[in-house]
Amino acid sequence: MPVARALLRRLAVFVASLLVASVVVFGLINLLPGDVAGVILGSSATPDAIEALRQQMGLNVAAPLRYLRWMGGLLHGDLGRSALSNSPIGPLVASTLGVTFSLVVLAMIVAVAVALPLGAFSAMRRRRASGTVVSALSQLGMSVPAFLVGLALVMLFAVKLHWLPANGYTPLTQDPLDWLRRLVLPVLALGIVQAAVLVRYVRGAFVDVLNQDYFRTARAVGWTNRRALMRHGMRNAGLQIITVVGLQLATLLVGAVVIESVFVLPGMGKLLLDSVATHDLPVVQAIVMVLVALILAINAIVDMAYAAIDPRLRSQAVSDADEEADE
Repeated sequence: MPVARALLRRLAVFVASLLVASVVVFGLINLLPGDVAGVILGSSATPDAIEALRQQMGLNVAAPLRYLRWMGGLLHGDLGRSALSNSPIGPLVASTLGVTFSLVVLAMIVAVAVALPLGAFSAMRRRRASGTVVSALSQLGMSVPAFLVGLALVMLFAVKLHWLPANGYTPLTQDPLDWLRRLVLPVLALGIVQAAVLVRYVRGAFVDVLNQDYFRTARAVGWTNRRALMRHGMRNAGLQIITVVGLQLATLLVGAVVIESVFVLPGMGKLLLDSVATHDLPVVQAIVMVLVALILAINAIVDMAYAAIDPRLRSQAVSDADEEADE
């Protein structure tokens, strides 16, 4: 029961954060300059026509009431309607979510697969030239924007070598092989940059492990550096690594906005940029809220993963719950 109370408390924090985020998103979107009705009707529209459309779209209602209506729709799974096409936003976002989800998940898998061995290698050889080279390359990778990496990959693999397509998207259900071929370059563009960031954190986590007494004890009884690091270091460094991976997942969601435009992928990022360009604020508002909800959900999952990895955190959660029960 104490553990269940701790989980409920984390869930309550997530719901409260989501509520605050909804207020901020709604407020910022409605503070943007420009009139949606005027954009839809064009510059030649008469004031009476604009006013009539504003009434039809409910824009003349006070902001607090519009927010309550919007939240009521969200609670029922209704993201609203597009200001331009009047089509439901929910199916529109759902059709793009799979593209963005595939891109982000595959990019993170690539980043972790590259960063874990390179970070561990750099930590074990931190006083040698090879470890210094890996650290320097990771620093260089962190300073390069993902879209530049994407353009370089397109020039090499699509334009010069003709190995992979430069852009476009094929649904997984239509042709799995072509789906994978068209995602290789955008996934690598995102994954390489994120791997460079993760290498630094993985290296730092493993260096901390190398300086611990339990690692020295393992080495004293005859274990090799690699065996001691894999046996004791991976679990003890896992908490820091999961923290960074969780944060980088949120960064990947933001980075996908640009990468989807570079590679012409029909994901949420491209939909968001197109909606901003056409001033379709209801769609912008819905997409931003979905992205915020995903980021908050990732952070909540990371918090729960802490307890699964570190028994001390489970004990702390139980102690906190017991203290609350006593009070």
